[in-house]
Amino acid sequence: MNPPPDPLDHLLNRWSETPEPPGRLTQEVWQRIALAEGAAAKPLRWGTVVEAWFARPPFAVMFVATCAVIGLFLAEVRVNHLQRERNEQLARSYLQLIDPLLTVQQETSRP
Repeated sequence: MNPPPDPLDHLLNRWSETPEPPGRLTQEVWQRIALAEGAAAKPLRWGTVVEAWFARPPFAVMFVATCAVIGLFLAEVRVNHLQRERNEQLARSYLQLIDPLLTVQQETSRP
């Protein structure tokens, strides 16, 4: 049993000669490669500078540690603010517990 002929066989048989490349093809290819390498070699200023700094392990560790310290500082400031508000509220509640007339006096003294 013979398999059916492939339709591409006839086309491949007709294509027997490969065309010659243009004479300056090699030179043009190398010029394009040189241009591409030259464009890639130019620094992108901030992008490459930042990348170069973060590529250094000591700087990367320092940056992460600084971010952690700043985060802890901001959290501490927020907690202190919340504790201050809570202490003021407790003081007001204590004063109202001791002297219930204090709130009546404060309300009447307001304009």
